[in-house]
Amino acid sequence: MTGLGAVSAWGWGVEALARGLRGGTSAIRPFKRFDHSRYRTHVAGEVPLPLGPCPLARGEWARASWADRFALYAALEAARQAGLALPVSDESVGVYFASSTGGLYESEQYLAQRWRGLKPRLSLFASQQLNGPGDAVARRLGVTGPVLTISSACTSAALALEAAMRDLLEGEVSVAVAGGADSLCEVTYSGFNALRAVDERPCRPYRSGRGGLSIGEGAGVLILETCKNAAARGVQPLAELKGAGSSCDASHMTAPDPEGAGAALAIARALRDAGVEQESVAFVNVHGTGTPLNDDAEYRAIRRVFHDRASQVPLTASKASFGHLLGAAGAIEALVTVLCLRRGELDPTAGEGDVDAALPVDLVREPRPLADGVGLSTNLAFGGANSALVFATWSQ
Repeated sequence: MTGLGAVSAWGWGVEALARGLRGGTSAIRPFKRFDHSRYRTHVAGEVPLPLGPCPLARGEWARASWADRFALYAALEAARQAGLALPVSDESVGVYFASSTGGLYESEQYLAQRWRGLKPRLSLFASQQLNGPGDAVARRLGVTGPVLTISSACTSAALALEAAMRDLLEGEVSVAVAGGADSLCEVTYSGFNALRAVDERPCRPYRSGRGGLSIGEGAGVLILETCKNAAARGVQPLAELKGAGSSCDASHMTAPDPEGAGAALAIARALRDAGVEQESVAFVNVHGTGTPLNDDAEYRAIRRVFHDRASQVPLTASKASFGHLLGAAGAIEALVTVLCLRRGELDPTAGEGDVDAALPVDLVREPRPLADGVGLSTNLAFGGANSALVFATWSQ
C-alpha cells in the first residue's frame, strides 16, 4: 500500500478519521439526509458537509452522487499520497471498487420529486448503477486498465481488495486503486429497520444488551502496487497486504452460520495465503456490527481459528465509531487496520456497556500499545459471504 484515502462520519480525509477513532467516541448521531421520523431508529453515521472550499471541482461535485463524491475524494487523497501523476493514462493501472447501493439516494430523490408533480433533473439518474462510484474514479484518474465493481453486500470492498491483490500478483496490473463507497439512502435504512437489525442508540459491538447495527456512509480507498513498481517510482510503501481469504456459509439469506464455520474458513484461508500462523496475529479488526447474531457467530469463528487464544487476542470494532458502510465497510476497515499498524497503537472501541459475558473477548476499550505481529480485518455479509484480509507493517 502506497496511498490511503477516506471519507467517514468523522469528516473528509484520513486524518479526520484517525483523530475520531483515537478519541474513542462515536460519530453516530441524529442525521439530516432524509426524513426518518416514521422509523423506529433515528441515528446514522452521516458524513458532515465539507468545511471550507468544495473538495472537488464545482461542476464535478454538482454532477456526482453522494457515493461518487465520497469515492472521488478518497481516491484523489490516496493518489496524492501515493505520488501518482494524474491522469495516469496507463493500461497497467486498474480500479477495483465496491458498492451496495451506488447512486440509489439520488434515484430516490428523483422519484420523490416526480410523485410530487415536479420535473426533477434526469441527471439524478446518471450514477444510479452500482458501478457508478468505481467508474467515476476511473474517469477522474484517467485509468485505462481494468475497471471492476464488486457488490456482495458487506464483504464487497474486502473482496475488491482481494481481487486487486490477485491481479497484481498475476501481473495483470502494476497499480490498483482499490476501495468502496456507499451513501445513506432510504431503501437501506428502511430495510434494516424492517428487519429490526438496527440499534436505537449508536451500535455497541460485543456488548451485553446490544441492539443491532448503525448505518453509516463514506468511502475508503487504498493504492496497491507491486514492490517492483513502488521501487521504480521511488515510493516508500506504507504497509503490506499479505493475504486474503473468502468463503460462503451457504446457510441463510440474512443470518450468519451460527457456528461461524464459514467465517472461520475465510480467516484460515487468509492466514494460509499470507503464510502466517495464528500465533502471529496481534489483533483483529472485527466485522462487529453489534447485532446479537453477527457478534456471536464471529466470536465462534475466532474460537475455531485461535482456539485458546480467542479470549486473549485484542479485538477492535471500527463500526462503533462511524457506522456500517455496507459495501465500503471492508475498505475503510482495512484502512483502519493499517493505521493501527503504522501508529503502533490499537484504537478503542466506542460504545456503552460491559462486554457480553457469553462472548469472553479482549475488546479494546482504551488506546493500547500494539504488539509486534500482523493485523487481521474480517467482514461477514448477507447471503453468507465472508472475507478476511491480513496486513503487516512494511519491512524491506
